[in-house]
Amino acid sequence: MAPDTRIAPRPPAKPSESRATTAGDRVRAVGLRWDTAVGTLLVAVLAVGLSTTDGFASGENLAFAINDIAEVALIALPMTLLVVAGQVDLSVASMLGLGSALTGALWDAGWAFELIVPVVLLVGVAGGLLNGWLVTRVGLPSLAVTIGTLALYRGLASVVLGSDAVTDFPQTYAAWAVDTTTIPGTFITYPIALFVTLAVATAVLLHSTTFGRSLFAIGAQEDAAYFAGIRVKRFKLILFVATGLFSAFAGIVFTLRYGSARADNGLGFEMLVIASVLLGGVDFDGGRGTLFGAVAGVLLIGVLKNLLTLNDVPNEVQVIVTGLLLVASVLTPRAIATVVERRHRRAAGAAGPPGA
Repeated sequence: MAPDTRIAPRPPAKPSESRATTAGDRVRAVGLRWDTAVGTLLVAVLAVGLSTTDGFASGENLAFAINDIAEVALIALPMTLLVVAGQVDLSVASMLGLGSALTGALWDAGWAFELIVPVVLLVGVAGGLLNGWLVTRVGLPSLAVTIGTLALYRGLASVVLGSDAVTDFPQTYAAWAVDTTTIPGTFITYPIALFVTLAVATAVLLHSTTFGRSLFAIGAQEDAAYFAGIRVKRFKLILFVATGLFSAFAGIVFTLRYGSARADNGLGFEMLVIASVLLGGVDFDGGRGTLFGAVAGVLLIGVLKNLLTLNDVPNEVQVIVTGLLLVASVLTPRAIATVVERRHRRAAGAAGPPGA
């Protein structure tokens, strides 16, 4: 007679084990929904502004608040994908400045604006390729590489334009970027509409395609992703090119919105971009995060900045508040994960060794 190979049923879990596992699952669920918490905080800030600050709810002010972070929001889209893949690009603000300086220099030299735009975008692609090549082919860490190119691109911007400012850009194009030009019948400006369109496309790419799933795999465990057949280096290179391209385009938008091309435009924006992405719950170590969270983080910083400005809060205090939000966005999820792990260990200890 053949031996009985049936697997014996697992004995029922002890009540203490069942309760501990359920509690751990609940804490774990809270930790994984940091993006929802940021969205809730955004709604709370909006509610406070609506109830306490005159003029906050006007369409003009809301359009200004969101338009004021249009460039940060645009760059945050590819940055979210890059951080999910376990990389970072600190040169984005310098590329924005280089794009702005190049726009001004070419316009001052008499170039048609229709020719300036593709040239600036190509420079952004070239900058992204340089970052990606140094990371993927030379094997340098992205943090070190982009700290170096942060200085390089800002220096090139100074070489291109010097300390001068170029103004008087064609109104045909400038009108599309300013706060006062909105889609007819709404308070939504064209940069906002562009951002929403790109955000939807990026969300689909990240969360509903093989490309996006590959990014999560790379960020979670790069070696395992490589052995699973994912072209890790190619994916990273594509992401760095995307951040360079979007940053250069943001430089054009910034230049037209303010009507001034300067080499120092966008100075410090890299911290706002990183703060927005991390605040939205994207793990700096890679492998976790949602585009919804990143967008909520961008909007939270923009709305909070606008609310503080309307209440005459000094800019220095606003910088401190942004810094505290960034620290909280990094520490809080890790603290929750630590609590989850400790509770899980205590639950396993209370259940006793197997077979007890």
